[in-house]
Amino acid sequence: MNLDYPFNIDASGRTARTGDEEHIRDMIEAVLFTAQGERVNRPTFGSGLMQLVFAPSGSEMATATQYLVQSALQQWLGDLIIIEDVQVSSQDSRLEVTVQYIVRNDQERQTAQFQRSI
Repeated sequence: MNLDYPFNIDASGRTARTGDEEHIRDMIEAVLFTAQGERVNRPTFGSGLMQLVFAPSGSEMATATQYLVQSALQQWLGDLIIIEDVQVSSQDSRLEVTVQYIVRNDQERQTAQFQRSI
């Protein structure tokens, strides 16, 4: 069992815990939505995704964003997962990210979707 992310307290008043599958999803979310420089002891941690949301849109920017996110996930979680595909879209004030990956331990294919208001 792993600590749940974001940190919270469960119904029994203890630190909430989660299984391996959910923990990997939590770690993907942390990489996606952490700005580089945000963590003092790991200044290069994160994807820089939120900064790109305000950049001019276009096919080149979409490709660059997908590459940036995929390389950040590979760098920080490459020992746990194999990234198959990353899709990033921004509509109105909502950012959507879909990550398809394979868990290295059990070779199970997973898809995780994340949404953030911007």
